[in-house]
Amino acid sequence: MRRLRPHDLASRYVTVKGLVERKVKSDLAVWPLSYKEAGDDLSTVYAKTEADKQAILQFLAQQGIESSEIELGVVRVVDTQANEYGGSNRAPHRYIVEQQITVRTSRVDQVALAAQKTMLLLQRGIVLNSNPGQSVAYKFTGLNSIKPDMITEATRNARAAADRFASDSGSRVGSIRQANQGTFSIVAANQGSDTNENEYGGNSGDSSLMKTVRVVTSVQYYLDK
Repeated sequence: MRRLRPHDLASRYVTVKGLVERKVKSDLAVWPLSYKEAGDDLSTVYAKTEADKQAILQFLAQQGIESSEIELGVVRVVDTQANEYGGSNRAPHRYIVEQQITVRTSRVDQVALAAQKTMLLLQRGIVLNSNPGQSVAYKFTGLNSIKPDMITEATRNARAAADRFASDSGSRVGSIRQANQGTFSIVAANQGSDTNENEYGGNSGDSSLMKTVRVVTSVQYYLDK
């Protein structure tokens, strides 16, 4: 068998990729509940907002959400007539009082069930803001615990692909020329690879309780005769 000279070895290599995917369940739920009241008398509007807050807290308690899992945001007061240049475009009410209550918990199933019952709040006259980003966001924070095994498996898959290529070409796989671990992505379990989140969850798949963790490792192997 002819031994490859150094310059031959440098020019004979194959680039392969190893893909690994794992289905995981979110382990953190963040649920912002924003609400507001409007009127022309500030004390009356504020009182309505406080009543809304108590109703929402009562609702959460009834759904099994614990007080330690609830964060109260600051009260925001907007005076729509504070701008002297408002002209004819003034809002119908002078004061708008807003507040947000955020549920943050690892008990994701509890939140998933509670979020399906917000009609109970509507029946009490409380309309939650439906702005983008105001729905429940589910996150997976345990990426570091599964990273090592996934990288090992992805590298093993890459090596298997290199072995198949080498066998078909009458060569054998040599040492690693270059390796790229690749980027981990977390996507909604029912979505494709074009919808990525960052390593700890992002916006695109936050509404999904189940996630797919994906990593693609790229490895270059020298090919020996």
